[in-house]
Amino acid sequence: MLRMLASTETASMLTVLQDPFSLIILSAVFGLIVGSFLNVVIHRLPKMMERDWQCQCAELRGETLPNAEKFTLAAPRSRCPHCGHAISAIENIPVLSYLFLKGRCRECKASISLRYPLVELLTAALFGLAAWRLGYSAATLGAMFFCAVAIALSFIDFDTQLLPDDLTLPLLWAGLLFNLWGTYTNLASAVVGVIAGYLSLWSVYWGFKLLTGKEGMGYGDFKLLAAIGAWVGWQVLPLTILLSSLVGALVGIALIVVARHGRNVPIPFGPYLAAAGVIALFWGKPLTQVYLGSVLRG
Repeated sequence: MLRMLASTETASMLTVLQDPFSLIILSAVFGLIVGSFLNVVIHRLPKMMERDWQCQCAELRGETLPNAEKFTLAAPRSRCPHCGHAISAIENIPVLSYLFLKGRCRECKASISLRYPLVELLTAALFGLAAWRLGYSAATLGAMFFCAVAIALSFIDFDTQLLPDDLTLPLLWAGLLFNLWGTYTNLASAVVGVIAGYLSLWSVYWGFKLLTGKEGMGYGDFKLLAAIGAWVGWQVLPLTILLSSLVGALVGIALIVVARHGRNVPIPFGPYLAAAGVIALFWGKPLTQVYLGSVLRG
């Protein structure tokens, strides 16, 4: 009797997981949880890098830094940046806690950035999109990983104009790993995509620098496009570059005209590359075919 009940429950669970709508909902909920963790990564990883740089500089100078509080992605507990109030578990529920607290710290009533629930909702939406587009497969898990890293890189680049190797390089290697079995493209296309992605922006960087004497982008952008090439293959890279440049140009013009953003103030390119990479991962091949078809007809 117990065996029959266990087998029935197992079969019911498998049926739920294989149902497309259930899979999308579960993926979105999982995305909310991952999005909450991404908020920690976005906030703490640049600070961890800065501490590491300070330690390296002190070591080169023969100095000893004072013992500081342990600071990692796991410790210390999340706190209010204004009053230092430790965030409890009930205050850390994705989106719901923000709504319950009305966007303010429970202790000091300071405003909580709207970015936190937006990151969680964006992650949930992209995870649900991955489940809808790719179904119950390894490709869905890969797409979720890609989207999560792309979100973290985008917001870190917005804040600091840095694209950490701790994120771009694992993204690159993961793309090659998934494509060992041709999950998104064949391995040869993925390897060429890495090379072409890096060298294309590297060439633009040096061409711009030789002409103007200024640096138009950072090496992190080269690595990010190389990582995108590892996932989608070299064939989709032209579309990725076109989309990222178009979105970047439109946003840049809007910032200058509407937000009075100074022309000499650098605008990070990483978020537009990441957004284009997500589009390329889900729709790159059909969009490339449409684009090539229109070019040939024209």
